[in-house]
Amino acid sequence: MPEAPRAAENSVVSENNKKVLQFIEEVTTNADEVQKSVLAEILTQNAHVEYLQRHGLNGHTDRDTFKKIMPAITYEDIVTDITRIANGDKSQILCSQPISEFLTSSGTSGGERKLMPTIEEELARRSQLYSLLMPVMSQFVPDLEKGKGMYFLFIKSEAKTPGGLPARPVLTSYYKSPHFKNRCPDPYTNYTSPNETILCSDSYQSMYSQMLCGLCQNKEVLRVGAVFASGFIRAIRFLEKHWPLLCHDIRARTINPQITDPSIREAVMKILKPDPKLADFVETECSKDSWQGIITRLWPNTKYIDVIVTGTMSQYIPTLDYYSNGLPLVCTMYASSECYFGVNLNPLCKPSEVAYTLIPTMAYFEFLPVHRNNGVTNSISMPKSLNEKEQQELVDLVDVKIGQEYELVVTTYAGLYRYRVGDVLRVAGFKNNAPQFNFICRKNVVLSIDSDKTDEVELQNAVKNAVTHLMPFDAHVTEYTSYADTNIIPGHYVLFWELNVNGSTPVPPSVFEDCCLTIEESLNSVYRQGRASDKSIGPLEIKVVESGTFDKLMDDAISLGASINQYKTPRCVKFAPIVELLNSRVVSCYFSPKCPKWVPGHKQWNNMN
Repeated sequence: MPEAPRAAENSVVSENNKKVLQFIEEVTTNADEVQKSVLAEILTQNAHVEYLQRHGLNGHTDRDTFKKIMPAITYEDIVTDITRIANGDKSQILCSQPISEFLTSSGTSGGERKLMPTIEEELARRSQLYSLLMPVMSQFVPDLEKGKGMYFLFIKSEAKTPGGLPARPVLTSYYKSPHFKNRCPDPYTNYTSPNETILCSDSYQSMYSQMLCGLCQNKEVLRVGAVFASGFIRAIRFLEKHWPLLCHDIRARTINPQITDPSIREAVMKILKPDPKLADFVETECSKDSWQGIITRLWPNTKYIDVIVTGTMSQYIPTLDYYSNGLPLVCTMYASSECYFGVNLNPLCKPSEVAYTLIPTMAYFEFLPVHRNNGVTNSISMPKSLNEKEQQELVDLVDVKIGQEYELVVTTYAGLYRYRVGDVLRVAGFKNNAPQFNFICRKNVVLSIDSDKTDEVELQNAVKNAVTHLMPFDAHVTEYTSYADTNIIPGHYVLFWELNVNGSTPVPPSVFEDCCLTIEESLNSVYRQGRASDKSIGPLEIKVVESGTFDKLMDDAISLGASINQYKTPRCVKFAPIVELLNSRVVSCYFSPKCPKWVPGHKQWNNMN
């Protein structure tokens, strides 16, 4: 008799999974019809908005007229409209529905986060995409509803625009929404972390309490994860540093006095029980010399790690493999501040083979073919604005070709029209009539540790600002390159500088430290937040290399087939032998002495009275 409720619950889960999988079948089979309908719905809802009127769409809702009249745009093309809305203009500028908040993109414009408009109904659309994930996963990993997920989820700082609208990251918006906080009981959203621990803005208290709850429920954990691979590794490194305190709390049913948030203390005390045996077990495992396989040792029933390991996050795969003894690394979904896009229908594939199926109901999707001059660039540079011929190259969702790379372009319900997201995707195959894409890279990005994205122009400008410190010593940088060092957590930017020193006075170490800090101060607000607030990025490092190092780098590149006429020093290196060569010629190292300045919100808002 006691089994009846469980059986009934399983039956409901099974029925819901069938409905979800059927929905995916239908929308991918009828992908073009769904897309046509989505575009017509968006254009009908927003027929009278100022932006569409300005371009002369005049109420047309058909695809052909839309594609003929509306230009493909970047953020700079609508920044004036965004600023008006942010400053409090409530007229229908981009969207007929009120803009409820801005989602702050990890990409930047002028060094500040981009502001993506959103509306209330988008929360339901994002929630719908989340609802697809576990039914897909349960086809590959059975019985996930019988345990819990240990996910390290965090909110980030938010600001208010001068007009009073919230401006915050998309995940912070979602975690703070009723869709997440008041979600219906669902075995798939049964997490070890109480909402209160996720919604705490103090990153130490949040991490500590989430880890404590995860350890207390270690036998129930069937899957673990975070949003990005970097975030999950940070959680493991946190455990490495704080396990004695955590063991003490488990043994005595106490909560460390540093956890001062009363709502967290109350929520954690409901889970915490005095458990000396568990404390001894955690202590024994964490005291061992090697932390290889620590995830499967402490959470023995874990079946996979759910984190993003595509794009720049792939640099963390070896570390995850080490800590987990090679558990499957699962990338479940593809999303951004602009729009949620799609899901991975083959979640147990290798990270290098991850392909996302775009769900045609999410937005109207178009694709701009990417033509590369060579395949060895770390980032792909693309024109800011498109000429008429390039504009005509845009293709619809069902018309992309396998093997071709494209830049993603979206039209959303919240007021973005033919907006170039900046992601480069390669078509890997099809699910029925809907294409599946490998994520290749973010255009123009050369350096990234966490959610930061630094491009070559920004790096060049930062170095230019820094080298002024060398002038009094008659020294200058003859060549430089960089790489993202993730061997220690948090990872940090490393710049290799080759110098020409003509002055008689050696450059003091404090001057190089000033150079490090100037570079950090010159980088965008996402980087500075990662350093100053989130602590997800470590201090920037300058490594001075011996004279002739970059000539040696060029010789090696030419010996591998590069053209001497076309060779130019790469501003970012990832190829391990090149990094080894540079490191072998380092003569001195310097770190940024403190965090760069950062405050929530855009610089211009903070300067307003």
